[in-house]
Amino acid sequence: MTATPAKETFLDPALLARISDLPLIARMVVDGFMHGLHRSVKKGLSLDFAEHRQYQPGDDLRRIDWKAYARTDRFYIKEYEADTNAGVLFALDVTGSMDYASAAVNKFTYAKILVAALAWLTQRQGDRVGIATFGDDLVDMVPPSTRHLQLLLSVLGRAVAKGEGALPLAIDRVADVATRPGIVILVSDFYGEPEAIGRSVNTLRARGHDVLVFHLLDPAEESFPFEAATVFEDGESGLRMPLRPEEVKERYQRMFRAHRADLEGRFAAAGVEYVALRTDQPLDHALYAYLDHRLSRSRVR
Repeated sequence: MTATPAKETFLDPALLARISDLPLIARMVVDGFMHGLHRSVKKGLSLDFAEHRQYQPGDDLRRIDWKAYARTDRFYIKEYEADTNAGVLFALDVTGSMDYASAAVNKFTYAKILVAALAWLTQRQGDRVGIATFGDDLVDMVPPSTRHLQLLLSVLGRAVAKGEGALPLAIDRVADVATRPGIVILVSDFYGEPEAIGRSVNTLRARGHDVLVFHLLDPAEESFPFEAATVFEDGESGLRMPLRPEEVKERYQRMFRAHRADLEGRFAAAGVEYVALRTDQPLDHALYAYLDHRLSRSRVR
């Protein structure tokens, strides 16, 4: 008998990164996550039933309430609390710093798997999906639509992380093109001045968007485990600098913590949910955070 793969198999970024088929990865992650969610004690994060509506051509037949059909001889679809038909725009950082990896998965590969899985989950809930990739300006833009999942995955598949970025300017451009209020999911390592990033995110909020931030971090960026003297290179500008890690480690870690705390504080002040993700973490933390955000938004509405 073949053993059933553990849930972690579908959520481990190191294993998923070995698969080249992005749609397959997205489906595996979402199916594995939803299977685990239905078995989880975290019932509040499930797609909670809200009401019925009459069946329309094209609806998912799996959501027909057959008990209601038996009583009424009519087809009804189960509606859930997260069914708000929202437009969800994934805004992905494609600058050179996202290509960094100290272990099995670089930040950009993790980000692509994350966006693919979240888009698949979003489409499964009946929402519209779109994507904007950005460096110092927009690179690709696909507006949210119920028909754009495959196009989104195609954009992800051909995206590469390279060059310098101007994150505040790029976020402003996203705000300019995302004219219809919805949900904007920012996925970046957020190299930039927190004050300027905060102002740009405030622009998104002022234009009616809900914003969820995923801050991607490589484990080495937190711990700075380097020991031997070496030449460090900036992932975006290419600037090279010889350093002795023992001389700068304490200062680096202090500045890193301050940068992250500054970002988190500015996002909180803007009413933006902030989620920090390390590339050695399973994807379920991000998926739980996203689903919780969607449910919270639908309850407010």
